[in-house]
Amino acid sequence: MRWSKTFIPTLRDDPADAEAPSHVLMLRAGLIRQLAAGIYSHLPLGKRVLHKVEAIVREEMDAIGALEFFLPALTPAEPWKESGRWDEIGELFRLQDRRGSDMCLGFTHEEIFTSLARGDVRSYRDLPQIWYQIQIKFRDEPRPKSGVLRGRQFIMKDAYSFDLDTAGLDRSFDRVAQAYHRIFERCGIDTLAVEASSGVMGGSESVEFMSFSDAGENWVVRCGGCGYAADLEKAESLPSRVEDPDDTRAPEKFPTPGIRTIDQLAAFEGGAPGERQVKTLVYVVAGEPALFLLRGDHELCDEKLVEVTGSTDVRPAHPDEIRAALGASAGSVGAVGVTHLPIWIDTALRGRRGMTTGANADDFHLRHVDVERDVRDPRWVDLRSAVAGDACTRCGKPLEFQKSIEVGHIFKLGTRYTEKMGARVLTAEGVEVPIVMGSYGIGIDRTVAAVIEAHHDANGISWPLSIAPYQVEIVPVGASDEAQARAAEELYAELGALGLEVLLDDRDERAGVKFKDADLIGIPFRIVIGPRGLAEGKVELVCRATGSRDDVPIGNVAAELEDRMQA
Repeated sequence: MRWSKTFIPTLRDDPADAEAPSHVLMLRAGLIRQLAAGIYSHLPLGKRVLHKVEAIVREEMDAIGALEFFLPALTPAEPWKESGRWDEIGELFRLQDRRGSDMCLGFTHEEIFTSLARGDVRSYRDLPQIWYQIQIKFRDEPRPKSGVLRGRQFIMKDAYSFDLDTAGLDRSFDRVAQAYHRIFERCGIDTLAVEASSGVMGGSESVEFMSFSDAGENWVVRCGGCGYAADLEKAESLPSRVEDPDDTRAPEKFPTPGIRTIDQLAAFEGGAPGERQVKTLVYVVAGEPALFLLRGDHELCDEKLVEVTGSTDVRPAHPDEIRAALGASAGSVGAVGVTHLPIWIDTALRGRRGMTTGANADDFHLRHVDVERDVRDPRWVDLRSAVAGDACTRCGKPLEFQKSIEVGHIFKLGTRYTEKMGARVLTAEGVEVPIVMGSYGIGIDRTVAAVIEAHHDANGISWPLSIAPYQVEIVPVGASDEAQARAAEELYAELGALGLEVLLDDRDERAGVKFKDADLIGIPFRIVIGPRGLAEGKVELVCRATGSRDDVPIGNVAAELEDRMQA
């Protein structure tokens, strides 16, 4: 490919509205252009990279026996209503066709693959199956940002396993997980598999594949001692220890006029610091109010709330709902004496005494509260978000927090979808049972962004050879010089005949412009043809990743490239 005949609209300056390095460089290197917030066009250079990533994904999925499908992006509402997710997923793009039928754009494809299995998988003899596709997905993201890292339209490889039982699911899950490790390694990024929340996907277990980057929006919590690692939404931790007084007195009501927040009570004379308060949050779960208790200086993790309740139909209670349930406003409510509502307590409050909490009367609180003694029939669960200073629950060593990009996510769905949608098979004994499912996703364009985050410098991208849009770039210093142009054409033909992917910069531009663009788009190897070297029968071979520059006899270029590409 000749630069003059392709379309690589590079930019000299950083776009004003881009902050993440991958976003900046994908725009500057002419890989993408924004059409609207969270919606991007992939240009020829970027599309070549996507093809490379997709090819690696296909090779590794095919190697474990997975079968490729291509399902509609536009789907009717019925399967989503069967599963219960039509009303659960706030980011689902919904629309109606001209007949008034409810439709949506594919957020993911559990329901559609399950309906295929329901129709044609009848017996245990048909199992196991792993089906996958590479497809555009749509999410009505409220705050799209960071280019393709958080978009409203994106490319995903989604896969689904179908097994007779949980033992089969475990085997499928492990096979896909191993394929994922190989995929990301081949793409040139290091990933860490961490425990994760299942969220709206549901199921018994999920694992995220994280690539560490300051541009990421996820936090990985990990222990350098025992190796424990989890997404912040799932992470368990031991909070800093607080010594309680030997307070065995009964709860005592005291006035706190105008006090509504943890900080206000901490500053109030006779109040208590945050770590000695019980924060009481009122949520509506599946239409019914419930109480969730945490230490005053801790924050509720919404994803943990969904997991412990087993419901995605969860929201904070409205002020009138709080008053109807407890007789007071938010900030004055508590769980002491409450017997008519379910109560969930974070495990960090176990054994705590001498605590202060709301009295269920406006402008009053209770002191001398012993949580285990004074709160009736609670469910003890992990509700809090881990914070700096917490310790590992397994070995007690300090936890580390690292920003990361989620590039893959795998789930053990179990029978969540097949039970609701009637996807069943006959066992060898003739018993009808629901199929056991797994779900497995990789963000294709997000993986490209993660690679750029891991492989760039101040001058631009430095592609790993495996997914680079071209392997070699030929740059004649003076395109109008006949000897340089002829040498460039001969090398271009020779390397192309060997099957190498070569970009020839044949533009009539200054050498400095060509070199800046070459660094920006990041082709792994660059051959510079200049008058001085050419007079000696040599060219300069530049390695983008290391910056090394070597004079190579023009007749040895092909062999030298072959050696370096195999190294």
